[in-house]
Amino acid sequence: MRAGARSIALAASVGVWLVAGPAGAHTTATGLAELTVAGVDVSYRLTVVLSELPAEAARALGPAADGQVGAVEQAVTALREKVRVAVDGDACRPGRASVRGSRLGDSRLTLEIDWHCSRAPGMLEIRDDWFDLFGEHYRTLARIDGPHGVQDVAFLPDRREARLDLGRAPMAAHGFFRLGVEHILTGYDHLLFLAALLLGGGSARTVLKIVTGFTLAHSLTLAASVLGLVAIPGRVVEPLIAASIVWVAVENAWLGRAPARRWLVSFAFGLVHGLGFASALGPLALPTRNLVMALLGFNVGVEAGQVFVIALAIPIGLWARRRPWEPRLARGLSVAVAIVGAIWFVERLFFV
Repeated sequence: MRAGARSIALAASVGVWLVAGPAGAHTTATGLAELTVAGVDVSYRLTVVLSELPAEAARALGPAADGQVGAVEQAVTALREKVRVAVDGDACRPGRASVRGSRLGDSRLTLEIDWHCSRAPGMLEIRDDWFDLFGEHYRTLARIDGPHGVQDVAFLPDRREARLDLGRAPMAAHGFFRLGVEHILTGYDHLLFLAALLLGGGSARTVLKIVTGFTLAHSLTLAASVLGLVAIPGRVVEPLIAASIVWVAVENAWLGRAPARRWLVSFAFGLVHGLGFASALGPLALPTRNLVMALLGFNVGVEAGQVFVIALAIPIGLWARRRPWEPRLARGLSVAVAIVGAIWFVERLFFV
C-alpha cells in the first residue's frame, strides 16, 4: 500500500468523521410541491414528511396532521404567508386552503392552496419562504404543470424566487446540479461509505478503480430508479446503505487493508447507494424530457461533491504521509465508522 494514497484516504475519513459524527445520515429535508396552472387559476400542493423536519416545526405541524382545528388554522396561515404567486408582477389572490395528514400513518403532511390571478400567466413568479419555518437544510422541489408543458424548479434558502415563462419549458439543469452537490455533502452515510472504501488504502490506480466503480454503479441505479425502471422502497434501501458501511469498515479493521477486488465491493454497494440518491428526484414524477436534464444535473452535482471532499483531504493527506501512527489511526477510524454504521442500521431497520 502506497503511503500517499493511504494518507489521502485517511484524511478524507477524518474529515467525514468530524463532520458526520454520530449524527443522522441526512440533514436535508425535501418538500415536494406541485403547481397546476389552468387559465387564471393556480393550484398548489406541498407534501412534507414531519419526521424529516426540525423538531420545533414538526411539533407545530403535528397536531394539524391529526386534524386539530386550531393547529390547522395556524398551518393555513403559514401556508398563505410562506408561498406567494404573481403573474407579470401582479400578485394573485389566495383562495381556498387546506391541510391534511396521511391516512397511512407515515407522518406525511399535505398543504394545499388555490390562487386566482388577474389574467392567464405569461410570466409566472413564485416565491417559497418555507425555509424560515423548516430551517436552512430544507429544500422544495417543485413541478409546475402549465398550458405548454411541465417545468421543474429547486427552491433553496438563497434562491427563493423563480420566474417561469409558461410559453416554453427550458431544460436547465443548474438547480439540480446544486441540489446534487448539497445532497452528497449532507449525505453523511454516502460520504462515510466512501471513506470506508478508501481507508483500506492501495495504490493510486486501486483508489481510482474503487471510486470509479462506486460512481458507475450509483449512476446506473439512480437513473433506473428515477426513470421508473426499478422500484425498491426506502425502508429496504436505507438499512442496506447502513449495512454497506458496516461491511466495508469491518473488513478494513479485520484485514488492515483493502481486499484485492475492493472495486467489486464498491460497485455492488454503489448500486444500493444509487437507489438512496434517487429519493431526492424520484417523487417529482417529471416527464422524460425534463427528467433527463434534472437527472444529469443532479448526478454531475453528486460527483462534483465527491471530488470536492477528496480535494479538501489532499493537503491533510500529504501532511500525514509516512507518519508511523497512520496505520493504527486508519484501523481505529474503521472501527468507529463500523459503530456509526451499525447504529444507523438499527435505527433504520426498527425505528424509522
